[in-house]
Amino acid sequence: MHTLDIQNISKIYPNDVQALSNVSLTIRNGMYGLLGANGAGKSSLMRTIATLQSPSSGKILFNGVDIQKNPDIVRKGLGYLPQEFGVYPKVSAVELLHHIAVLKGITNKKDRSRQIEELLHQTNLYEHRKKHVHTYSGGMRQRFGIAQALLGNPQIIIVDEPTAGLDPEERHRFLNLLSKIGENIIVILSTHIVADIYNLCSNMAVLDKGSLVVQGNPSELVSTLEGKIWKKTVPAIELSNYRESHHVISTRLAAGNTQIHVLADHAPGNDFEPVAPTLEDFYFSVVSNSEQQTVGVS
Repeated sequence: MHTLDIQNISKIYPNDVQALSNVSLTIRNGMYGLLGANGAGKSSLMRTIATLQSPSSGKILFNGVDIQKNPDIVRKGLGYLPQEFGVYPKVSAVELLHHIAVLKGITNKKDRSRQIEELLHQTNLYEHRKKHVHTYSGGMRQRFGIAQALLGNPQIIIVDEPTAGLDPEERHRFLNLLSKIGENIIVILSTHIVADIYNLCSNMAVLDKGSLVVQGNPSELVSTLEGKIWKKTVPAIELSNYRESHHVISTRLAAGNTQIHVLADHAPGNDFEPVAPTLEDFYFSVVSNSEQQTVGVS
């Protein structure tokens, strides 16, 4: 069992922007979700865990070892799939994996070839191994990204917004792959797509403006809102009035009208209907008002 212990991490950039503020988390084997809007601090936390940047204060321990003092303890056991990654033009998948494997220190050609062949099968790319990676579809490229991240049998995998831009079939295939990988190692899934977290992760944290808002099991967090979420379809022109008189946590378009979700311990009246809470409802109930806007479920 691996343990990543994040202790009071803060990060202030030279332009005085505070990206992280006293974030503390304990992450163990399995899928762990980091949920937050763009700018919430997810990528800053990922980069700090990956030792691509140092925290302004606080520390991170991996299996009890301080990763700032001993960065190789993470770097040797880390697989990282950033939000965007470039590939060399006119280089096949198998050639590029060999190149990356050598950079990771896998110098034995026989071992390297065996591991690459296994990963190409695992990511369903074996039949496409001789194609140039820059010609891959979005889903294929993300699966290639996981293949390169898994080189060297890492103990931690970090994936940053991995399903953004994927069509539903590619997204489903990619998430199934992530789920299988997360059975024996730490997989940190950083995303703003609520459904990905709910379907995959046994534990999660919500970040908002660089601060940790809440952490726990997604289903248990959602259960705290049982009987407290109410919906109603209202004319858009009346939305501001409802915002003033009710705790509106989110809005969405429904057949040309606006459907609102309201948080209340008891029925608000005026034709509101009870609705089973979702992780999206929980997320919008805990983040700042600036994030409570029209949403579309991904």
